Amino acid sequence: MKKIVPFVSGCDEETTNLWLEHLQGQMSEYKIIPFEELSEEQKLSSTVAIVANPNPKDIAQLKNLKWIQSLWAGVEKLLQELPNSSFKIVRMTDPQLANSMAESVLAWTLYLHKNMPLYLKQQKQKQWKQHIETLPEERNILVLGLGNLGKESTKKLKENGFTVSGWARSKKEIEGVETFYGNDGLTQALKNADIVVCLLPLTDETKNLLDKQKLDLLHKKASIINFARGAIIDYEYLAKRLDKKELCHAVLDVFDIEPLPTSSSLWQNENITVLPHISAPTNMKTASKIASRNILEYFEKGIIPAFVDTNKGY
Repeated sequence: MKKIVPFVSGCDEETTNLWLEHLQGQMSEYKIIPFEELSEEQKLSSTVAIVANPNPKDIAQLKNLKWIQSLWAGVEKLLQELPNSSFKIVRMTDPQLANSMAESVLAWTLYLHKNMPLYLKQQKQKQWKQHIETLPEERNILVLGLGNLGKESTKKLKENGFTVSGWARSKKEIEGVETFYGNDGLTQALKNADIVVCLLPLTDETKNLLDKQKLDLLHKKASIINFARGAIIDYEYLAKRLDKKELCHAVLDVFDIEPLPTSSSLWQNENITVLPHISAPTNMKTASKIASRNILEYFEKGIIPAFVDTNKGY
């Protein structure tokens, strides 16, 4: 009889069914069953579950879990909704995710580097005016967060000729990249940045990291890309600085409330590009392979993959 692996999903029906199709296709040895179809006996016998935006009340019914495999890279919501859990949380670590993020970082860095927001404004005004371009090596791109996503992004930016620096909470070294760490390092790095790319996890230490004091360190031609979490940056103060032309532009892909409410003033701000959380979507095919490999190793060898440090938040 095949082992049962619960799938606890808070996604819409279409997305849930697509995940089930991909996951089951990769795990023919096991039976992937949606939480709603589990018997009480199956709930109590499950020691591992796959989750995607799960309802905490559903997870609570799986009383003998040893670990859960999240299909997302970000786990702050899980940590918030499942405090003091007895089981381990394994985040999705997918090389494809890092590749997708690096592509997005490069694409939107080029968007800012090539003055595309300015030309869009000119088009709306029917204005024909050319602007002198800055060379990539003359543009300092600061990447905040030097984990897998940050490292791959710095590599991609370097390959395209940009001058790249990086910041992390603790000391990191990346070949060809000037790195900073700690509060003093962040202050120094922000002062020299032309484009700031935020790829940090949301933790107690990074929440509101780019507050009024930190945003004031940026020069008036600087721009920001946030592909991390909305709560890391004070968007209200950011918008004020943009309106006063004390900053150039912001590309925002993440928000405290998603979808971004239609009533939000961010939609109407011509100095802000709003994206619908698309910088690095999880690839169902590659993520399902990784989840399958992790679960296979657990059932065959008793190995739980590297899990989240609840103190650090990642």
